[in-house]
Amino acid sequence: MEIIERDVTTARGRVHVRQSAPGGAGPADPARTGGAGPADPARTGGAGPADPAEVGHLGTVVLVHGNCSSSAFFHHLLGRLPDGWRGLAPDLRGFGDSEPLPVDATRGMRDFSDDLAALLDTLGITRAAFVAHSAGAGAVMQLAIDRPDLVGPVLLEAPMSPYGFGGTAGPEGRPCWPDFAGSGGGTANPEFVAALAAGERGAARASSPLSVFRSLYVVPGTALEDEDLLLDSVLSTRTGEHHYPGPAVPSANWPGTAPGTTGMNNALSPRYFDVSAFAGAVGVGPVTWVRGDADAIVSDTSLLDIGHLGAMGAVPGWPGEEAYPAQPMVTQTRAVLDRYAAAGGAYEEIVLPGVGHSPHLEDPNRFAEILARALA
Repeated sequence: MEIIERDVTTARGRVHVRQSAPGGAGPADPARTGGAGPADPARTGGAGPADPAEVGHLGTVVLVHGNCSSSAFFHHLLGRLPDGWRGLAPDLRGFGDSEPLPVDATRGMRDFSDDLAALLDTLGITRAAFVAHSAGAGAVMQLAIDRPDLVGPVLLEAPMSPYGFGGTAGPEGRPCWPDFAGSGGGTANPEFVAALAAGERGAARASSPLSVFRSLYVVPGTALEDEDLLLDSVLSTRTGEHHYPGPAVPSANWPGTAPGTTGMNNALSPRYFDVSAFAGAVGVGPVTWVRGDADAIVSDTSLLDIGHLGAMGAVPGWPGEEAYPAQPMVTQTRAVLDRYAAAGGAYEEIVLPGVGHSPHLEDPNRFAEILARALA
């Protein structure tokens, strides 16, 4: 299946997308996919009239990548979509080849969800299915809250907690400290940030992007033939105060750093990000939640969570389990989805054994099967 790349100019900026032609089946049910008429050529990035499949005559699956990656993470999955479904994978702002607009962290993930809404509106897509990986799930869940009309079936792949990354406790996501210390830009490894900025490609250092990819994005030892493409994707991350990871603010609370107001990691802080209201978005879905049981990034014992690192002795001065436990990320997600189901929504949790943070890369055949079933 042919994968093409192009730029789309929306009301909010220029978005670079990868897209696939639909599979061999006929049109999908317009009630599920929008059934919109032809889009205005002036709104499609100057490329002339949009293909009918782009504007809702066939099913559209929007694939949304996570932190420190880009649409290239979905290059192979775009070619394996079920018959009748077109894939659309945008680069989020600050990643890939999209316009590197600044991130206002005080809006949580709304800069990203509003960008997605603008993209769909520009292309005339009135309803789509979504695959949302890691932090991309935060953007899609926010979109479902703000624009439920746009969101059909959702596959959450290793999703971040609805209560952000770091600084919360319990299934209800209560803050460990009033200033949400232990989340935000100051929690990023500065050596990793510097290596990203320098475009470092080697694996000699544990903090290099390639080493981090091999140890955290996937289960260590995973062999991927397109590793160079994926590394390019990681290295496409824009760094600095307005992008990854964003600035930190000193805090009197352990571990001494609180979130700033700009940049990616601050947008993920529970100080600004909370999509637990997804529990009431029963008009979207159904939801398929896919995760690996060996995920080192999103779990109840995440190797990137300050609370868990403190308990391990990796971050000095930990104030103890009562004050600052590990963030139960998976438990928090399940609690919100249980409320979603109780309100009338439907979800399924699928746990893949021996798989880490990127199921679509680590077990592509199984993931493609799950996606096909979610879209059936």
